[in-house]
Amino acid sequence: METLETIMAKHDFLSRMKKPHLKILSGCASNVVFKPDQYIFHEGERADRFYLIRAGKVAIEIRSPEKDSITIDTVGQGEVIGWSWLVPPYRWHFDARAVELTRAIALDGRCLRTKCERDHDLGYELLKRFTNVVVQRLSATRLQLLDLYGNPLKRSKK
Repeated sequence: METLETIMAKHDFLSRMKKPHLKILSGCASNVVFKPDQYIFHEGERADRFYLIRAGKVAIEIRSPEKDSITIDTVGQGEVIGWSWLVPPYRWHFDARAVELTRAIALDGRCLRTKCERDHDLGYELLKRFTNVVVQRLSATRLQLLDLYGNPLKRSKK
């Protein structure tokens, strides 16, 4: 039977993470399962964990006052959701909904913040990895906005 540490070592987000750091992370980790259409978190709620997706798909959504939720990104195996645990006031910026049965490893944000304060190398390593996630989500949001509103320069020339 595999331990959380060995499972986490195989996850794309944690590739090439030092073994001592993986051991620290696994101390803050637990297995979780989400049913199809189950919300993992909602915008504005307290952000106290992040998730390594092991199997399944998760839609990252924003609420729209005029439409149903808008999916800005869909993530799956080997990807991560939830960076808001890193940034005060620790509130979710998006909704996350399981599109299909999803298995993940949940990592406790409060536990990790404490461990990162003690081990700045771990904190820096996680920050570098999450910076890439934030950039990807911003790019996905930008593309969705272009889809929704089109290119304003093209529209103004008509």
